[in-house]
Amino acid sequence: MKLAFSTNAYTKCSLLEALEGIRRAGFRGVEILADVPHAYPPQIDDALTRSVGQTLDRLSLEVSNINCNCSFGYWKDAPPEPYFEPSLISPNPSHRADRAAMILRALQFAKDVGARNISITSGRLLGGMPPDKAARQFAQSIRPVLDRADALGIDLGIECEPGLFLEYLAELHEWIDRLGHPRLGANLDIGHSQVIGESIPDEIEKLRGRIWNLHVEDIPGRKHYHMIPGEGTLDWPALKTALKKIGYDRFLTVELYTHTDNPQQAAEKSYNFLRPGFGS
Repeated sequence: MKLAFSTNAYTKCSLLEALEGIRRAGFRGVEILADVPHAYPPQIDDALTRSVGQTLDRLSLEVSNINCNCSFGYWKDAPPEPYFEPSLISPNPSHRADRAAMILRALQFAKDVGARNISITSGRLLGGMPPDKAARQFAQSIRPVLDRADALGIDLGIECEPGLFLEYLAELHEWIDRLGHPRLGANLDIGHSQVIGESIPDEIEKLRGRIWNLHVEDIPGRKHYHMIPGEGTLDWPALKTALKKIGYDRFLTVELYTHTDNPQQAAEKSYNFLRPGFGS
């Protein structure tokens, strides 16, 4: 297993500064936030791609994932909870088209910087988009995205999250079977599984061979708050056993968007906790 850290803890820094800090903390992998202020898809250009690629090479950093879950950069006057909008199941067709375009751009960026996968979410069930209609729309919206991912050789991981259309891993597993696409898998956030009461070892087993990236953080009980590994109640030995059982050899990516005030300290503490048990 390999360890990475997400740049979404470093949103008070530039992307290149974040890469430097993450490598300095000891990590050999990095997840790049596909949003402001780092790599917002509509603003990705050749200059950014080139500078990121050169910095990754110089620091000997691999990209664990391109995190295309949220789009704060989309909104000039943000609604109360813009985190997952626009989405592939937005009631507004133009919002759906804009989200699809952002995902396609993120896929190309992933290819250009050497990432094997990107992550997205399903979005929320908003007014005018009840579950049955959302299911039809999700199937329609995601197929061309998956086709493009396949053409580029990039895996697409869905991240389940409490309150979203796809919030339970059992639902994601059903969609993987339903769509039957080899590029569709999970960006598995273990903290989310703890929050909604899933058995993390059982879900890891069920998703064997379809986990493209693992988001890790600690959790206080079943409250959805991302904590530095080792400071919450997550059962880390059970996680390690479950991952070894399925032969997981991709990245464990620490996601601590809650620690933007001191991301360097959070990164260093996370690395020091995870390194002895999970690799480098």
